Amino acid sequence: MSKHTGRYTRKSRNTYAPKAGLPPGSIVHVGDVKVDQTSFSLFDYDAENLREITFDSLETSRQHQRQNTLIWLAVHGVHEPAVMEEIGRRFKLHPLVLEDIANTQQRPKLDEYGDYFFVVLRAFRYNHEMRDASSDQISIVVGKDFVLSFQERASPLFDPIRNRLRKGSGSLRTAGPGAILHALIDAIVDQYFVVVEAMNQDIEDLEDNLIGGRSNHSIEDINHFKRETVEIRRAVWPLREVLGSVQRLPVTMLSHDTQLYFRDVYDHTVHVIEQLESMRDMISGLLDIYLSSVSNRLNAEVRMLTIVTTAFAPATLLTGFFGMNFHYLPWLERNDGWELVVALIVAAGLGLIIALFWRRWWIRLHT
Repeated sequence: MSKHTGRYTRKSRNTYAPKAGLPPGSIVHVGDVKVDQTSFSLFDYDAENLREITFDSLETSRQHQRQNTLIWLAVHGVHEPAVMEEIGRRFKLHPLVLEDIANTQQRPKLDEYGDYFFVVLRAFRYNHEMRDASSDQISIVVGKDFVLSFQERASPLFDPIRNRLRKGSGSLRTAGPGAILHALIDAIVDQYFVVVEAMNQDIEDLEDNLIGGRSNHSIEDINHFKRETVEIRRAVWPLREVLGSVQRLPVTMLSHDTQLYFRDVYDHTVHVIEQLESMRDMISGLLDIYLSSVSNRLNAEVRMLTIVTTAFAPATLLTGFFGMNFHYLPWLERNDGWELVVALIVAAGLGLIIALFWRRWWIRLHT
């Protein structure tokens, strides 16, 4: 369950308690269930032909007979162990791969398993109204003639790739499974730019509001953006290592031409990390601005209280003096004694106030 903290909802942290004590390779879903039922989309294709099929259940998928050289199977929903086991049997996946797919709290990584390799990434989306960055784990298995992608829920993130396959444009159909892997990772990294730029705009707006004194939830906003930046950074930073490992894969698994394209994705990832570091510095600066504004408001209030206290100091002194229990005091027997004391109090207070303002004016004039 998510926890509401003021204007924002703090994301729930799923624990590994269900997996405690189970042997390695046990398929236990860890994370939020984001779809009611697992669905599948299949691209069965080669350079000349393409067949696109959508399945709603395992039963309907069993009727499909492969017709072309390559396939890309996209799975939406990873919370059903029976589905994971079925896919694992068909493509001869290691139990540890299936375990990592079902555990949606994985760190981005790349693992090699003989004739195929396994990649884990995180894809982000940003809600402008809620100022919230949410993420889904995306797991990809790449073999010699197949690509399997596992998402927690369906999204339009990979729709441009599907359109390119349908149109047969470029070398996506002919370059092998590595080209699909590059297209998927490239789409995820491009989405990072969209999310980071949107967050950066909101942070700049918050900075303007802080400087103009127009924000009523400053510290809450700052902490929220700090958490969001840390979450994105935790997902993007290991991606450099993943892309470096992809470029070192043997040519039998990834062609030399495809590796060149991954260098470009690596550069984009470094650029995203630099933007995140800049955002983190900006958020630290916002906290300094907020603390400075609070300190300035406090100083202004203390200054006003000091002026009031100083103005009434003569009144306190004189009333205390004339309130002493002596029979003979100056002006005590005079009919206008009270008026003289009040006039003295007012004159002393005004004199002190004029002296304070004159001193401030003199200091400003000579600095």
